[in-house]
Amino acid sequence: MASPPDLQWRTQWRECLRPWKLATLALGIGLLLLGAELTPAPDWDIPISFIMGLLAYATAPWSLRVLVRRHWRALPVALFLAWLTVDGCYALYWSLKDPAVLALMRDVNFPASLSLYGMCGLGWLYQGSLRQAWQAISRSVG
Repeated sequence: MASPPDLQWRTQWRECLRPWKLATLALGIGLLLLGAELTPAPDWDIPISFIMGLLAYATAPWSLRVLVRRHWRALPVALFLAWLTVDGCYALYWSLKDPAVLALMRDVNFPASLSLYGMCGLGWLYQGSLRQAWQAISRSVG
């Protein structure tokens, strides 16, 4: 059985190339890099900011769409992608770079990263241009 059009990876890829989404990704990565430089957290560095930020951009809207649209057959993949982004890549990165940091910070990283993952999913959930979003909002309000 084929996936619904809003869950197909080709659709997701086109959405990732929208200028407004790329601009917000750049802003988000910039904020993560700023945080990596200014925050004394031992587990917040530049490489993990890029790794987790880019994975969230690629997977969070799709994973949230699975939940919102109740596409239960895709739920295992959505949960795996959420785990991979929120914890899997983090654990792998820090187990290779500095296992002591992983042991110290993993339990506090998970809720913060999961919250950010959900916010990213919400921010990038809309499928369309900014003009289309504005028109949809105008129609629903007026």
